[in-house]
Order: sequence, then C-alpha cells, then structure tokens
Amino acid sequence: MGSLGNHHSGHNLSALHVSVLFGERPFWWIPESHIFANKLPKLEQYSSTCENGPGSPSGHAMVTAAVWYVVASSLHSYLYRRNCSIPWTYAPYVLYGTLLAVVCISRVFVLAHFPHQVFTGSIAGLLLGIYLLRRVPERRPLQFFMALTSSLMIGTLALNAALRTMGVDLSWSMALAKKWCKHSEWVRPDVATLTSLSRDCGALLGMGLAQHWKPGGWQLARGPQALSLVLSYIALYFVCSAPLPLRSPVLYYTLFSVKFTLVPLIVVMVPGLVHLMMRKIKRN
Repeated sequence: MGSLGNHHSGHNLSALHVSVLFGERPFWWIPESHIFANKLPKLEQYSSTCENGPGSPSGHAMVTAAVWYVVASSLHSYLYRRNCSIPWTYAPYVLYGTLLAVVCISRVFVLAHFPHQVFTGSIAGLLLGIYLLRRVPERRPLQFFMALTSSLMIGTLALNAALRTMGVDLSWSMALAKKWCKHSEWVRPDVATLTSLSRDCGALLGMGLAQHWKPGGWQLARGPQALSLVLSYIALYFVCSAPLPLRSPVLYYTLFSVKFTLVPLIVVMVPGLVHLMMRKIKRN
C-alpha cells in the first residue's frame, strides 16, 4: 500500500499493524497518497463507495464467501443424495464462485477496496465457511448464545480500550471518509466498526432466543410457507428500514442491536403465528 500519509505518521506502527488495522480504501488513498499530485485522476463515486471503516480485509467478500459456501455445500449434498448427474451436483459451487467474483469485482470497481483486500477477504471467508459448515450452532442452549454475545462485546471493547492506551485511534478512517466522500450523506453510521459489533451481537442473541423458543422451527404446508415468507419479508422490511436517532451514540447502538435481535425472532415468530392461525381455521 506504500505510504499511509501524514495522518498515520505519529502512530509509529509496524507493517503488520498497518496492514491489519489501517487498510486504506482507494477513494481516500488516491488523493491522500500525493502520488498523483501533478494530475489527480478523475474518480467516479457511488453511494456504496464511501465506506468509513478500514479496508482490509473486505467484509463484503468475507461474508459472501463464508455464507454462500455453506449454502453451496448444502445444495451440493442435497443434489448428490438425489443421485443427480455430476455436473448438476457441482453447479452450486460454480454459482458460488461466480457470485463471489462479481462481488469482489464490484467492490474494486466502486473504489471501496483494493484487489488484495477482496482476495484476502475471500480466503478468510472461505476458511470461515468451511469451519462453520461442521459446527452449525443448531439446538445449542440459550446460555451458549448469551455467553458468545457477551464474550464478543467485552473482548472487542477491551481490545479497543487497549489500543487507545497505545495511542491507536480506531476511528481514524471516519475523518478520511468524510473528507473525501463526494456526498456527506453517503458516509453512513450503519457501517461503522461499533455498529457492526452491535449488529453481530444482536443477531447472535436473537438466534439464541429464536432457537430457545422453537427448536427446529415450524412444519408448514406449501401454502402457509408462502404466506409466512411474504409476511416475514414485510416485517423484516419495516424493522430494517426503521430510522434510528443519531444524537445519542449509546441509544443508537442499543437500538441498532435490538433491531438485529428482532430479525431471527421474526423469521421464527411469523411462521409460528401462521401455524396457530391455520390450526384455528381448521378447528372452526
């Protein structure tokens, strides 16, 4: 990545710290590096360009590689059990690779990441997907999810406090994003580091509550399944699009975590309500 510019000179960090904690993003690195001082290239920005967190590794590539590997592997096993032909059984992996390549190319195209960042994100996500495929937290007790949520939150906050005492400011990228983003409204708080922590903790807790309430979900016929899918989509749309107050950071992060706690609960509760409704109709 070359020089990190003047805003990192006081940290005196090693190259490893720089690559892990201070991954640059192209839309601010190009003007900050002063390599193009004589003639700055014309950069086209989009609403998805102005990510405000460090760029290494690519979170989009990592999540896509991890989640869709589990989906592709499950589809492969299903087609194999159905005695499908060899090309059909490996079709999910082809689609998986195509989707991952499209996501990586798009992230580089919008100047949100460098190529090496999407590559490392893809590798990390693939390894995570392989690990999670054999350790699906199905039917785990609620205490497991509560302990995991607490450990993640306490560990992250403790790491943040320790780095601050060492003179490392993890919010350094926010100022650069606000400085070089073409439109200030594109720098969204929902992609900040602490917001991601709130989202992950909320989703973990919601998953535990959902499994504790109804392990294995509900067995529904095709019609009620379709109705549950539509109602769940509507409920998730309103929950995820609900505006949150930005004046109080504590209130914002708390409500953001609650929002993602509701997501797994809605996925389980809506089919449960449809199940109860169908039972009542049959009785009548």
